[in-house]
Amino acid sequence: MPRWWVGGSGAPANYVGLGDTLCRMPTVSITKTTIAALLVLACAACGQSEPVEEAVSDPVAVPAPPSSRAIFVLPEDGATVQSPVRLEFGTEDFQIAAVPEGTVTEPRADMGHHHVAIDTECLPTGTPIPRAAPWVHFGDGSNVIDMQLPAGPHTLTLQIGDDLHETIEGLCTTISIDVTE
Repeated sequence: MPRWWVGGSGAPANYVGLGDTLCRMPTVSITKTTIAALLVLACAACGQSEPVEEAVSDPVAVPAPPSSRAIFVLPEDGATVQSPVRLEFGTEDFQIAAVPEGTVTEPRADMGHHHVAIDTECLPTGTPIPRAAPWVHFGDGSNVIDMQLPAGPHTLTLQIGDDLHETIEGLCTTISIDVTE
């Protein structure tokens, strides 16, 4: 194929037209060259000799608003109950929603879902909530479960996690119950 292509018809897709003449330089190379030239001009206009890359920081977990809190609706703290135990929970001043479908790479701000654990305490802020006992995940946004618990005293923990299942500052609570036979 000739180095220069004269005429507009029959030219390969990666040839760039210059009037009636087509050259063999791929469009991608021209685009990259143009962008590089514009960056040099922009930096020169700002008094810098080279382009400066911006530092990109890792996302930081944002705490829930101070008025937000996780709550048990049922049972009440200190209650004596029979198994199965109905657990109902919620939040105040914080939105509960199902985890989005597919791969989640960043959590949505001011939004999370419930996690309940039996006989354990709140996890530190920013900690991934294990997908194993004693934790039960409610990634579908639900807030009720009937749980079989053995007789005796138990600590119930409600912890809100973000879309990455990491704990959110200020959104954990524990209550104590006594299960009778």
